[in-house]
Order: sequence, then structure tokens, then C-alpha cells
Amino acid sequence: MARNFNDSFPSKYLKASDLGGQKVAVQITKVQDEQVGREKQEKPVAYFRGKQKGLVLNKTNCKKIAAITGTPDMDAWVGVSIGLYETETEMDGETVACIRIAAVQKDGKPATPPPPPVVEDFHAEDDDVPF
Repeated sequence: MARNFNDSFPSKYLKASDLGGQKVAVQITKVQDEQVGREKQEKPVAYFRGKQKGLVLNKTNCKKIAAITGTPDMDAWVGVSIGLYETETEMDGETVACIRIAAVQKDGKPATPPPPPVVEDFHAEDDDVPF
């Protein structure tokens, strides 16, 4: 059986690796402010029905939930179903795994996040492009 080093460092909060590459639909049961991180900053944490770990919400994920629910009022988010998925972001100049929020389809599955835009018609490296 393969051992994942993340299992040796359990966390009170949800991490991208906890999703195991799955897209997961969850229902918000509460959002409360908690002291998190080394510097004990107060951040909103969303908790979900049937799940032990909460998700520390950053501004990006708060904006997404607000867009899904139609309100920035975190108390109004209770009872709303959202999708969680793993992706990557830049932090301190490094690419790191993160959790992002998606709307949930009517069948209860997370809506597939839109793919990144594709830029076509790249010039070859040896083309005369003035820069």
C-alpha cells in the first residue's frame, strides 16, 4: 500500500490533497471566523454537512460563493450546495495545489470548471517577433 506523506501531517482544515483529485459536491452548514495559520489570522471557515474538516476561505473562494449565492452575506450561504475541486495557483512565486469553488449542477455534481483559455497561432521561436 502506497503511503502519502500528507497522511503524516493531518490538518484540522481541508487541503487540496484531501480531495484525492475528485470533484466533490458539499452543502454549507456554517461559516465562522477562526484564528488560522502560523500568524493566527482571523479568516472565514466554511463547514459542510457530513464532513469533519472545514475549508479556510480566501478572497477568491469567497467571491465565487457570493457569485453562486447572489449575496456576500456569509450567513446566507448556509444550506447552499457548492462544488470543490483541486487545481493550482501561484503563491510566493511557486505553483501550489489549492481548492477552488464551482457551482453545482442540478444532478448534485460539481459543475466542471471552465478550461483555461487556449491561445492559438503562436509564432515559432525563430520567427521575427519584435521584443
